[in-house]
Amino acid sequence: VQLQASGGGLVQAGDSLTLSCLGSGRTFENYAMAWFRQAPEKEREFVANINWVSTSTDYTDSVKGRFTISRDNDKNTVYLEMNNLESEDTAVYYCASPKNTFHYAGRRSSDYRYWGQGTLVTVSS
Repeated sequence: VQLQASGGGLVQAGDSLTLSCLGSGRTFENYAMAWFRQAPEKEREFVANINWVSTSTDYTDSVKGRFTISRDNDKNTVYLEMNNLESEDTAVYYCASPKNTFHYAGRRSSDYRYWGQGTLVTVSS
């Protein structure tokens, strides 16, 4: 199983950015997906997740109303659309997926078995 995150970059506060995560190695549509992030000198934190059929999503409070998680199972890809970015959003963003099929994992990183390599988002103020 491989997850490949992309789309990070340097933006200004208030800008938008969309991250992508391409999955391979198993049936993508059977697995929930999530985004986490890790800022410098901070622990990795949950950002958002989505179930396998896009009927359920969850967001950490700090991104609600600004970030949107979505997926395209035909393209084996999960997205994180980030609007009105703030300097506090600066972090390496990771996509993740749990081990089991049809398992809507929670907010703990230990709930996820597979991780992408991360993509850096830097927001300048």
